[in-house]
Amino acid sequence: MRIGADGTWYYMKSPIGRIELVKLFASILRRDEERYVLVTPVERVGITVDDAPFVAVEMRVTGEGAGRHIAFRTNVDDWTQAGADHAMRFEIGAAEGLKPYGHVRAGLWARVSRALYYDLVELGETRAIDGVAMFGVVSDGVFFAMAPAGEIGLGA
Repeated sequence: MRIGADGTWYYMKSPIGRIELVKLFASILRRDEERYVLVTPVERVGITVDDAPFVAVEMRVTGEGAGRHIAFRTNVDDWTQAGADHAMRFEIGAAEGLKPYGHVRAGLWARVSRALYYDLVELGETRAIDGVAMFGVVSDGVFFAMAPAGEIGLGA
């Protein structure tokens, strides 16, 4: 089995078209130290994940400033609220620039869709972190730095 970078689940190179089946597999997906596995009462089956096992496809924002709460819905209908227990991270991609991720559960992450990433940028602000101006977003009282402000033309 394999999960493509776009969140599509495959079995024997064919996409799994039934979302109920995908949700069932997603509910038993775990992350070992070195790989992703589907865990049943009887066995652990390895699964290939191209990027992240989930994709954040919807975002809900409530509140403003330090009281803002950002929640994401994944492609398998899990909701998580970004904050201390569900971090966000931003990685530099080879061709696509900055790639945002949200923690879903137990070492499993969702790549935030490009459309939602633009919405996150709209919520962004600059803060000094260890003497460096960083651009990022706040959710549940936690600041998640995206990039140094100087690197994206926001000054130092």
